[in-house]
Amino acid sequence: MFKVLDTCARYRLGEINANEAIEKLKLKLTNSSTSEPKDLVKKYCSVFTPNEKIEF
Repeated sequence: MFKVLDTCARYRLGEINANEAIEKLKLKLTNSSTSEPKDLVKKYCSVFTPNEKIEF
């Protein structure tokens, strides 16, 4: 859990890009799920964010 939150925070702060976040989170980018890496990271990280007003 900490690793996911840390990766999402680092992505949000701009320390890593979407492709690096996908690799660290062990996500798979498929054509059917989303067209952009940043959209996949945004959707995934929003699940772990208690405050819905935070945008990734």
